[in-house]
Amino acid sequence: MQKEPDNISGLKVMVIDDSKTIRRTAESLLKKAGCDVLTAIDGFEALAIIADSRPDVIFVDIMMPRLDGYQTCALIKNNTEFKQIPVIMLSSKDGLFDRARGRIVGSEQYLTKPFTKNELLDAIKKYAPKAA
Repeated sequence: MQKEPDNISGLKVMVIDDSKTIRRTAESLLKKAGCDVLTAIDGFEALAIIADSRPDVIFVDIMMPRLDGYQTCALIKNNTEFKQIPVIMLSSKDGLFDRARGRIVGSEQYLTKPFTKNELLDAIKKYAPKAA
């Protein structure tokens, strides 16, 4: 088994998803790669955690109660303190409209669920400032 490169080890990665299964899966994969993982069930909970812990990368589900992924991403990107944090959208929808809307609110990338371990890690390596 090949060891993951250490360039993402120690990075703070946030996963915002109302699905416990998705949160647990992502958390498990990311912790094995050496990341410090923060989770939230929706955008409201996430915003408080982001303010306290300043994650290096944020993965956000699109379909969530109260504050959806588009709204959450827009709030992050419209905040001068947090706008530099890369936001990667997660969705079970793979439509052009959904991808375009993700770009409009400022997301760096769009991953379709179910995502693979490599897709998650590649996105972190591509966008996390400390991974470069």
